[in-house]
Amino acid sequence: MPARQTTGQKIFNLFNIIFLSLVCVLCFIPFIHILAISLSDNSAVTGNLVRFWPVRFTWEPYSYVLNREAFWRAFGITLERAAIGTTLNVALVILLAYPLSKSKEKFRMRAVYVWVFFFTMLFNGGLIPTYILVKELGIMNTIWALVLPGAVTVFNVILMLNFFRQVPEEMEDAANIDGASHWRTLWQIYVPVSTPAIATITLFCLVAHWNSWFDGLIYMQNAKNYPLQSYLQTIVVKFNFATMSATEAERLAKLNDRSVKGAQMIVAAIPILLAYPFLQKYFVSGIRLGSVKG
Repeated sequence: MPARQTTGQKIFNLFNIIFLSLVCVLCFIPFIHILAISLSDNSAVTGNLVRFWPVRFTWEPYSYVLNREAFWRAFGITLERAAIGTTLNVALVILLAYPLSKSKEKFRMRAVYVWVFFFTMLFNGGLIPTYILVKELGIMNTIWALVLPGAVTVFNVILMLNFFRQVPEEMEDAANIDGASHWRTLWQIYVPVSTPAIATITLFCLVAHWNSWFDGLIYMQNAKNYPLQSYLQTIVVKFNFATMSATEAERLAKLNDRSVKGAQMIVAAIPILLAYPFLQKYFVSGIRLGSVKG
């Protein structure tokens, strides 16, 4: 039978509920405001009449966005980046975490390699050397410039190796007795039982690739190759009317630029909002289980 809560515990829990609810509301307010602006008429947005509810409701900003070729081109590049980058990230994390999760008796140089990778979390080559490396590799203005520089995420490697270390050694010993190789042991024993951790790092990598914008501005010399977030960053700062057709510019003149920007940001956020619920159930358990051992 669970112990009854004291008065102090009840007050503390009530305070936590109220505080976290307020934090939640504060996080949603900007999103709701942008959504309201994206659904409001030009005159209402221009007159700063929109707060948290659309004024003179209209779908015109979304109609403009959904028919804009540049938006969908950037959207497609981000989808490609997220698919390739997340797959590469997760695969390399698993392949690195497996040997690093072994004991010193099985892998003598384990501690050295762990510290080498951990060092990169504290210090890196810097922006200019990374840019020069990407340029010399000849991958500027390609999808690989967005994917390869961050292919190995050390934080995810540490999370994954800690999770692997919690897999009972008896399972691996039984596989070794049956003649299973390390490769087979990894993919048929470790990976299936590590679904929560893999789902967690998949979510981390997916969100990171989807939200990344700075590398697109650096490595993409042609604006037509911008991923979605780089494209959105450029239009949020300033619309480039020089790249628009006469028809497109005329149509945009009838809309408020804040409504169009808001519509594009809402549409860009929808895929992540749809993907998160399917991975959310693994998120907490993956973090908790992967952070017990060092």
